[in-house]
Amino acid sequence: MIILIRMDAQLHTPMYFFLSHLSFCDLCYSTAIGPKMLVDLLAKKKSIPFIGCALQLFIACAFVDSECLLLAVMAFDRYKAISNPLLYSASMSMKVCSMLMVVTYLIGMTDAVIYTTLAFQLCFCGSNEINHFFCDLPPLYLLSCSDIQVNELVTFTIFGFIELSSILGVLISYCYIILSVLKIHSAEGRFKAFSTCTSHLVAVAIFQGTVIFMYFRPSSSYSLDQDKLTSLFYTLVIPMLNPLIYSLRNKDVKEALEKLKNRRWF
Repeated sequence: MIILIRMDAQLHTPMYFFLSHLSFCDLCYSTAIGPKMLVDLLAKKKSIPFIGCALQLFIACAFVDSECLLLAVMAFDRYKAISNPLLYSASMSMKVCSMLMVVTYLIGMTDAVIYTTLAFQLCFCGSNEINHFFCDLPPLYLLSCSDIQVNELVTFTIFGFIELSSILGVLISYCYIILSVLKIHSAEGRFKAFSTCTSHLVAVAIFQGTVIFMYFRPSSSYSLDQDKLTSLFYTLVIPMLNPLIYSLRNKDVKEALEKLKNRRWF
């Protein structure tokens, strides 16, 4: 998706600019986890160095948080495109889009620094075996012999704020989108306007639904095995699904892919 968007001039629009960054986020956090997990599945001795564990946690947290915010930014972009299409290019200029992405990545990186610093300041004086596919916060907290109340409070507060902001941003944007679509007189126009949002809605529902189930369910229903399967889904399956969702339901992407396939390479 990133290569396709870069190479096709017709895809040089704000929507596809954000979509390329969504693909980049998916690529980064799935690459931080997937290859190492596959090696461990085949290896007899499964190990990860201390710095490698910290780096894996940092990359995963940074790009998962960035993706949460990016999905809200993409909803805002759809609102601008549908509510006032004539001024869309001016209001969502490349400068504005770039600034939104810089802020999104800065927040994601800042959150990741806080999570990682707090997690690796804990004392690990017992078992060093992580009962998980990768270095995530909950299994690391289980290994610690320090008081983790502050860590859990900070993690819940920051990630809860990110999730709440993202979900509210999506909901508010789509409320305005629905109002704008209802003002369109023709049924064909309403369908065409809202059809540009279906891929984004599917991506939001899958990603946010999984993350909310993962981190915001009651502690009484917590299960480590269930936690491992859920985290496997949002770290490896969702990054694979997003390009499919946006390519299979998108005429412009299909046409760009056909042009790329038909192009002669020398």
